[in-house]
Amino acid sequence: TWHLKKIPQIVRERTFSLDSPKFEAKTKLELNSVCGIECQRKLPVPSLSDLKDLLSYETVFENGTRTLTEVNVLGAVLDPAGNTTTRRASRKKRQIYGTDSRFSIYDKRFMTNFPFNTAVKVSTGCSGILISPKHVLTAAHCLHNGKDYVKGTKRLRVGLMKTKSRGNGRKRKGTSDGLPSFQWTRVKSTHIPKGWFKGVSGDIALDYDYAVLELKRPHKRKYMELGISPTIKMMPGSMIHFSGFDNDRSGLLVYRFCSISDESNDLFYQYCDAEPGSTGSGIYLRLKEPNKKKWKRKIIAVYSGHQWVDINGEQQDYNVAVRITPLKYAQICFWIHGNDENCTKG
Repeated sequence: TWHLKKIPQIVRERTFSLDSPKFEAKTKLELNSVCGIECQRKLPVPSLSDLKDLLSYETVFENGTRTLTEVNVLGAVLDPAGNTTTRRASRKKRQIYGTDSRFSIYDKRFMTNFPFNTAVKVSTGCSGILISPKHVLTAAHCLHNGKDYVKGTKRLRVGLMKTKSRGNGRKRKGTSDGLPSFQWTRVKSTHIPKGWFKGVSGDIALDYDYAVLELKRPHKRKYMELGISPTIKMMPGSMIHFSGFDNDRSGLLVYRFCSISDESNDLFYQYCDAEPGSTGSGIYLRLKEPNKKKWKRKIIAVYSGHQWVDINGEQQDYNVAVRITPLKYAQICFWIHGNDENCTKG
């Protein structure tokens, strides 16, 4: 069941103008030297002043101007346990683990219907997911490398799926309904948490690898709501699901599901088969609504991609997702609505 949780408040304090970014960074779909679960174990629990700093955010507008908004955090419960983890058996593998278990979605009936039609393509080479009529959730590193915004962010666009028929629009018997093409929409503004720029450890922290894009024009499609990420034990079969546009299957929407191997307060390590291009996809679950018989899918994490992790001096790799915690829910909800009034229950 989706459990209602009291959500902290993110309150805007001040907004400053900053110099325009250079937009010269290269998009990097595989990250090294970042703080993962093992690194998090050694970090102190962020204080309230840390949280205010980490959850302050930059906004870049389509004309290249940039602002920094400082926030206050009200009602946050600081977890004294810190980033404790549930360790499971780990394997040293690559992005495709054993047999490739990804599903390419060919059928128009699936592609153009919920939940698959919530997946979008970001012009920097990543994926994302629709979270409102005007907003897309994706990974921060698709837009910013920790020091500068990536090339193409100034003229950022989002591709919403539409389908095209092959050959004069006539459908041949026994063939698919056609590969997807994209209806591209310009991005009006981009929000990235300040925690992505420096991290608690003085380096980039994976905990803050998420960003929200505001579209210039609203769409009329069904979007997926945010949910608070439950622990592994509270997930049906401990399974997560996500769809994105993997680079090795050009033009196709690719769906996958798998179990989670390890978790901390902010991250999941998992072995879902994925290739670059699916980074930024929304990871979702289907749970029951409280006191109802209805099931509902909600986004509980953002797929951050393939990460190399230093474990006791040995390099291991995982596919990593950033969990939507109550604080992140409050921040993303604030970005969508512009106030905290609609964000009190997660």
